[in-house]
Amino acid sequence: MARPIKETPELFGRDAERFEKMISQPRPVSEEEKERARKAYEVMKSISNFQW
Repeated sequence: MARPIKETPELFGRDAERFEKMISQPRPVSEEEKERARKAYEVMKSISNFQW
């Protein structure tokens, strides 16, 4: 049996400010990283066999 999922803690003060800054200014992603992600996606898509 799976363990229950704990509640997500709330952020306050400097932690909240830092988190907000991090999500509002994402780091740039290189073309190499994008291509690697596309290839990984294609591999997963080719081996999956979902029946909807």
